[in-house]
Amino acid sequence: MSILKRLEVDGAEGLTYTQQLLSNDDLLPVPPAKRTWSGRNFVYLWISDSFNINTWMIGSAMIQLGLSWWQAWICVWIGYAITGPFVALNARQGAVFHITFPVAVRTSFGLYGSLWCTLNRGAMACIWYGIQTSIGGDCVRVMLRSMWPSVNDIPNHLPASSGTTTRDFMCFFLFWLISLPAIWFPIHQIRHLFTVKAVIVPIAGITFFVWCIVKAKGVGTIISQPATIRGSDLGWGMIVSIMSCISNFLTIIVNAPDFASRATTPSAAFLPQVFAPPITFGIISFLGIIVSSSSTTIYGETIWSPIDLLDKFLDGRPSHATRFGVWFISVSFIIAQLGVNISANSISAGCDLTALLPRFLNIRRGGYIAAVVAICMQPWNLLKNSNSFTNYLSAYSVLLSSVAGVMITEYYVIRKGHYRVADLYDSSRDGWYWYTYGVNFRAYVAYIAGILINVVGFAGATGRPVPLVAIRIYQLAFFTGLIVSSLVYWGLNVAFPVPGMADSFKEVDESGYLGQFEEKSIAPAEHNSVKSL
Repeated sequence: MSILKRLEVDGAEGLTYTQQLLSNDDLLPVPPAKRTWSGRNFVYLWISDSFNINTWMIGSAMIQLGLSWWQAWICVWIGYAITGPFVALNARQGAVFHITFPVAVRTSFGLYGSLWCTLNRGAMACIWYGIQTSIGGDCVRVMLRSMWPSVNDIPNHLPASSGTTTRDFMCFFLFWLISLPAIWFPIHQIRHLFTVKAVIVPIAGITFFVWCIVKAKGVGTIISQPATIRGSDLGWGMIVSIMSCISNFLTIIVNAPDFASRATTPSAAFLPQVFAPPITFGIISFLGIIVSSSSTTIYGETIWSPIDLLDKFLDGRPSHATRFGVWFISVSFIIAQLGVNISANSISAGCDLTALLPRFLNIRRGGYIAAVVAICMQPWNLLKNSNSFTNYLSAYSVLLSSVAGVMITEYYVIRKGHYRVADLYDSSRDGWYWYTYGVNFRAYVAYIAGILINVVGFAGATGRPVPLVAIRIYQLAFFTGLIVSSLVYWGLNVAFPVPGMADSFKEVDESGYLGQFEEKSIAPAEHNSVKSL
């Protein structure tokens, strides 16, 4: 029993068994002292988050689909211009009531019904942590090769069945290792990492951009290539490309309250998140398109991955200046991957896993669990079969769009900003979020409806013969899932009203719990235990 006591996290002592399922210090509303994220910090976050290998390559699939470079670029701008408002909308409840996603989702799915959504989002964050760590390992490999060319000749002592080599696993492990200290810092302090990244990484990106243009003596051949598809194929090609941008952002839309809970004011988490994503992602994708276009002229082949292109620069007998340039840019990409892994995956996994076992897990411990999962899942094998991985991500986007639809409808349409924060941590039968044994059947019916409309189209995406209309519906999965789940949830709440349905929009905590919490600037008495981890 004493061992279990030692493993308990802050806020777990002195609680009843039921309270231990719903609360700890990381699940409570963020106290004023930790609300340190200003609008500038959110801008830095999106500059930081946009500059990673995936964004750099975002135009590649679109151009390979048959779009011209400028059509692909327009799709990036449109896609992220759509995501920005949805991020801001779902972040609002976190910014106003200072709660993270696992707590915010309780308002719509119920105190215990929310656990399924939290588990799904947490699992996705752990998987993406492994993927981004694997990509970060590639950056480490190029950095080490620029310093010691013999790194490329390290003999392999791992069996072929492992899916990796001694050299690549060493680089993966080094990136995994240097990521661990960043997990330690709480969310209100980690903003400084994004500030540093927002300064250093763009400098490296622009340097790489100019370097490639100079080597190619121009912007390359991709710029002059027209679209290879016409008519309806071109139209649907652009729609699919736009939707791919939105699908890549769905995990961030859903867990937007995590960072917004640390906002100094609600407005700090609104406008910056509406406008920053399309601008930052649009600029970075443009750099990626031009650099890849230049590679076609330099090497006679299009190299979409910036890491592969840097690796190519080291072939033969590179000069000291070339090696230094590759080292600087690869180090910047390491910082970029570290930042995006913390912001999009580690913190998300930490917040989500905390809600699954509040007595023993907090955000920090959840982040370290994600790091352990990153090794156990062997992400290098997952990345080998890109088609299967892409289909998996598409299926997950359908699940998350339904969750987003329910959450946004709950906040803006059903209860219109009215909250009872105290009921989020109380399993009393008369609480707003108790519903039926802690589960809101309305939310689950809407959630399933949003999934079902896309099921046939998903089967078509895996190669099964299905009607074209089903495929078209699936290609619009974000909107079809979100709209259907929203309408069904609204209809069920009209038919079966819930406590707290409001007639006018007003963001207020009717329980008064948040006001008392702010006056004390600390958690209630039963949450005052102090532990180191």
